[in-house]
Amino acid sequence: MSGHSKWATTKHKKAAIDAKRGKLFAKLIKNIEVAARTGGGDPAGNPTLYDAIQKAKKTSVPNDNIDRAVKRGSGAEAGAADWQNITYEGYAPGGVAVLIECLTDNRNRAAAEVRTALTRAGGNLAEPGAVSYLFNRKGVVIVPKEELTEDRLLEVVLDAGAEEINDLGESFEILSEATDFVAVREALQAADIDYDSAEASFVPTVEVPLDVDGARKMFRVIEALEDSDEVQNVWANGDVPDDVLAELDDED
Repeated sequence: MSGHSKWATTKHKKAAIDAKRGKLFAKLIKNIEVAARTGGGDPAGNPTLYDAIQKAKKTSVPNDNIDRAVKRGSGAEAGAADWQNITYEGYAPGGVAVLIECLTDNRNRAAAEVRTALTRAGGNLAEPGAVSYLFNRKGVVIVPKEELTEDRLLEVVLDAGAEEINDLGESFEILSEATDFVAVREALQAADIDYDSAEASFVPTVEVPLDVDGARKMFRVIEALEDSDEVQNVWANGDVPDDVLAELDDED
């Protein structure tokens, strides 16, 4: 299992969805607005919008909220904000590289919030290009295991562009080029295989092994960043071994 797989599993386990549901809903709605603005309001002809809507639905965002976000983004309804996508780079303690993706209507506010969150949690902001080279943009599709075998999954997605399948315990992670994840998702749908999420993500090419203290500090930075309304996604290249994950889980 790769470090990224451990990270994906841990992030899933540690996500306090109920406590942060309001913040999460708002971030998913932003994604829908931006997708509708850039590619139109018809999910059938806009794969980015389709996946943003599916992700929102799987997280129980009400359909009315989704519909209004599509209308605002596509211009069918007034009230859309001028969201800008900005990526910041930084470090968590121990030299862990962090990529921070923001959707904001105020660049100065976003920069200030990211800097403050990093500093308070013991990290620091880095110059553009300082850590981004340590990550590759990849398509990531998460599929619940249920009765599915890895061999069966490979049969379905290999011709669609899948490069690697990782076992996350309760689910499989399918990696592809960022441009191929829609084809992978469509192959799964054609085979009547359910999926939890499908999106372009950043996957670390170099990982920093962490002990319990290092992992705890990394998660503190990530949680501080994700607590900001300006921040949409956070990726880090910390590699947390299974025994360290178990110890952290015991602390929760």
